[in-house]
Amino acid sequence: MTDRLILPLPGSEAFAERLAIAGGFELGRLESRRFPDGERYLRIHADPRGRPVDILCSNADEQFLTLAFTADAVRDLGASEVTLVAPYLGYMRQDARFRPGEAVTSRTFARLVSVIVDQLVTVDPHLHRFAALGELYDIPCTVLRSAPLIGDWIGRETPAPLIIGPDAESEQWAAEIAARAGAPCVVLAKRRIGDREVEITLPDLGMHTGRQPVLVDDIASSGRTLVAASEALRKRGFAAPLCVVVHAVFAGQAFADVSAASARTVSTDTLSHPSNAIPVAPLIAEALANLPRSGRKP
Repeated sequence: MTDRLILPLPGSEAFAERLAIAGGFELGRLESRRFPDGERYLRIHADPRGRPVDILCSNADEQFLTLAFTADAVRDLGASEVTLVAPYLGYMRQDARFRPGEAVTSRTFARLVSVIVDQLVTVDPHLHRFAALGELYDIPCTVLRSAPLIGDWIGRETPAPLIIGPDAESEQWAAEIAARAGAPCVVLAKRRIGDREVEITLPDLGMHTGRQPVLVDDIASSGRTLVAASEALRKRGFAAPLCVVVHAVFAGQAFADVSAASARTVSTDTLSHPSNAIPVAPLIAEALANLPRSGRKP
C-alpha cells in the first residue's frame, strides 16, 4: 500500500473504493451533514499528515464548496499535497462569450480550482476552443485518455466493427480507438442547429457494408448527435449501431432516446450510470502512483 489517501466527496464513494483497490491506496471517509441553518459540517475520518491526498469528485457544480472546505481542511491537517481527481471534469462547455453578458464559466471555474488544489487529474476533458487544460488552469494537469480502453473493449465485444466519429473534431480520437480495435474508421459531418438539434451528413460507406457500426463520442448529454447518426446509418441499410461514450451525462430522456435508436449503449464509469461497462479506475490509479510533485509548498 502506498501512502496516498483517497478521500471521496459524497456520491463518489463507489468509484473511490474501486480506485483504492486498483492502486493499493488507503480509502478515507468524509463525514458531511448540515447545521440547522443549512451550512455544511465536515469531518475527515483519516490522518492526512505528511501524505498526498486525492479528493475524488465528478460533480463539482453542486459540491464546489464541499471540495473547497475539504481541500483546505486536509491541507490544514498536514497533507503534503492535495490533488483533485475528477474523472469527469465539469465546466468545460462555456468556453467563450457567445452573446453579450454571458459568463465564461470555464475560465472562472479553472481559476477557483487552481487556488484550492495543487494538481488535477481527469479523463478526456471536453476541450473545444482550448488546445490543452494548461490554457485554463494554473496548476499541473494530468489528462488521461480512455481511447485505448475503449478500443480494447470494442475489439473484444464487437465482431467486424466500423468505428464512427461524430464530427471532424473527433477524427484523431476515433482513429486511435479504431487502430486499437483493429477496425476501419470514418468520421461524420455534423452541423449543430441548437442545443438539442443536429444535422448529420454521412460519407460514402459502401466499402463497409456488413460491418457493425460503432458510434464513439466523448460525452453524451442531450444524446441528439447519437440519435441523429443512428437514424442516418439505418437509412443507409446498416444495423442499429453500438454507441460508446466516455462521459455518460444523459440528461433527462437522453439515455432512453439513445437506447431506442441503438443496439446497445455503453460508457466508461467516469460518471455513475447504468450504461457503465468500461472501468477507468485502473487507469487513474496508475497515474496517481506515478504522479510527480506539483512543486507547490504545502
